[in-house]
Amino acid sequence: MENLLKFICPMQPLASVEGRDLDVLMYLIHGLMLILFVGWAIYFIVVLIKFRKSVHPKVSHSPTAAKVSSAIEWAVVIVEFTLLFAFSIPFWSVHVAAVPTGTNVLEVKLIAQQFAWNVHYAGPDGRFGKASAKFLEDNTIGLDPKDPDGKDDVISMNHIYVPVNKTLLIRMTSKDVIHSLGIPAMRVKQDIIPGMSTMVWFTPNKIGEYEIVCSQLCGLGHYRMRGILNVVSQDEYDQWMKEQKGSNE
Repeated sequence: MENLLKFICPMQPLASVEGRDLDVLMYLIHGLMLILFVGWAIYFIVVLIKFRKSVHPKVSHSPTAAKVSSAIEWAVVIVEFTLLFAFSIPFWSVHVAAVPTGTNVLEVKLIAQQFAWNVHYAGPDGRFGKASAKFLEDNTIGLDPKDPDGKDDVISMNHIYVPVNKTLLIRMTSKDVIHSLGIPAMRVKQDIIPGMSTMVWFTPNKIGEYEIVCSQLCGLGHYRMRGILNVVSQDEYDQWMKEQKGSNE
């Protein structure tokens, strides 16, 4: 059944740990919809044949008693409740409700703007420099030039780097309008609201380059607001960080 659903409802190759549960849920929902579609189509054909005019020349206004329809309706309700309580809610509680912490978590800040992604990494000290809108004329993310914690921070544009098998926690905000972070291969989509801080996290498990898109219409240049998620080995990530030293200066 799963292979049939993959053929009918193909998706991008999966590259994150959390995305597997989401894919299973999507296949189950589409499977239910497929069964309902086929079932209703068969029912429609049966009704057309069974109640055709040649068999029933006179119209009967009394309802036809049938226990099967009620049983089918209850079966659909039970399946929907199963999808909700056995799959959706447990998935939410495991992958959404609790913010990940620990040494295997890389936290970055993402500042969206028309039409680019500004990425902010804490430096070797592990502390993010303070940022304010009044410093936006000095640098793209508004880092306070007098804050010592920001001296070793790293800033990149349209590229996010993360070691493979390490959870990436992204805290996001916008400099202008509503944007939406979309990374299809990671099964990630999260709105970014001006004046608010939103977050999303996932654990990439395949090395490669994955497209980042803006999933919310944000202006005339929306189509070119694209970036790359670079999932690399730990050594490659460490080397990249060394090369980016002082990128905020």
